[in-house]
Amino acid sequence: MRAPPPKTVGKRVATSSLCARLNTRVTLHTQPDGAVAASVNGYGIVLGKFSAGTVKRAADLRTGLRLSTVTSTGTKTREINQLVRRLAHRGLLEYPLLHARDGRELAVIEPQAADYWPQPAKLNDTDAIVLSRLAYLRRRGSEMVLESPRASALFRICDSRIANLLAILSTPHTINRLRRLQGFPGTELLALLLSSQILFKVGKSGDDGRRASEGDEHLVLWDFHDLLFHSRSTEGRQANPLGGLYAHAGAIAPLPAVRPPWPGQRIDLVKSEAITSHPISSFTSLLHARRSIRSFDDVNPITLVELSHLLDAAARIRSTWTGDLDFGEAGPVMTYAARPYPGAGSAYELELYLAVANCAGLSRGFYHYDADAHALVPITVKEPELEAMLTAAAYAMDAPSQPQILMTAAARFGRVSWKYSSVAYSLILKDAGVLLQTLYLTATDMGLGGCAIGTNNIDLFAKMTGLEFHVEGPVAQFALGRAASQDF
Repeated sequence: MRAPPPKTVGKRVATSSLCARLNTRVTLHTQPDGAVAASVNGYGIVLGKFSAGTVKRAADLRTGLRLSTVTSTGTKTREINQLVRRLAHRGLLEYPLLHARDGRELAVIEPQAADYWPQPAKLNDTDAIVLSRLAYLRRRGSEMVLESPRASALFRICDSRIANLLAILSTPHTINRLRRLQGFPGTELLALLLSSQILFKVGKSGDDGRRASEGDEHLVLWDFHDLLFHSRSTEGRQANPLGGLYAHAGAIAPLPAVRPPWPGQRIDLVKSEAITSHPISSFTSLLHARRSIRSFDDVNPITLVELSHLLDAAARIRSTWTGDLDFGEAGPVMTYAARPYPGAGSAYELELYLAVANCAGLSRGFYHYDADAHALVPITVKEPELEAMLTAAAYAMDAPSQPQILMTAAARFGRVSWKYSSVAYSLILKDAGVLLQTLYLTATDMGLGGCAIGTNNIDLFAKMTGLEFHVEGPVAQFALGRAASQDF
């Protein structure tokens, strides 16, 4: 009898390969001095000087370069790796995942944060994975995209079988079990989804992958729609068009400033006021005097004494107390605080952080306002980060220069979401609006200038403070200083 052929043990054949290619809005060109520059919507970004061979190879970024060849060690790939990394750092690349046999696209990764770089997580056949409760699949134009407010990239799904796989992963499955599915896209995609926190591993037996299993206890406090709204209505973790772009100018006429009146008999309030005339109070005069100031007098900046008075009047904690919550003797005890402005449930979740550019008596830097001790605590940050925050504020206001002081109101989200369901983030934004009006009126009363800013960068704030964006993050900004005479 012949002996049976020996069993061969080999490596698994890769089912897909990851590439890097230019975003469709990006073009590369060589400048007269030999430097390579990227052009994005009319803006030029210089990337540095490279050899003629690297420039020639960079042309393949239009269709895609395999990341494995770009990132391999060696002198031949050093320059192209450097160029690709610089493009990635600026968010100018996307990453198609191609089927190894026929080269068709399984998915395309679109970075949502400027420094995203695809790094597949490690997966073993015995690992059990499940879809995050924060992930969602939606239609974007004629495409399907998979997103999560926690992820710094979204996945454009090009193979419909992946959608079926995602539905299966609503409950935990091991990698071994998933491999047996028809049309399994390969572990490369799963590893990339895992590193983007769209998928996550479940632990011990009996772990059903619910809220407490996602690796961060603070996520337990977030409803899906709240965290999505927070990440998609701010800068830093999404690449959607943002700001006053007049996106619907060609589709629909703007609504009139004054609403058309309702039909029916009107009651004339002007006549009723004329019957009993009341003198205009100082508060009414203050309301009428309030306006947004966008340019500041840097020769005579705001002083530390003025800043102290404003913070004392508008944001300082007046008192604190504790209260039982009717959970019994073993139940939790809630602490409360009182401040000059109203807050949902007396939670007072908003903290003020000050980026100081020009204040007499206070050094340039980044500070936290301790509202209980009425003190400023310096936070060590990198100068480029501080400059980026101040410059972004000036750009948002369309101002000629940076604000003298930029106040960022950051929410400790759990203070509100621990109690309120479905409306937590909405309440936080209402609190932010009340605080902004309080700062406006206080600044006006002091003869200072202020301006609310409609956007903020939650990722930049996280880097400057070391706080996770879903633990404590910015929800409002207010520029403050002494108004320039031309602004009045």
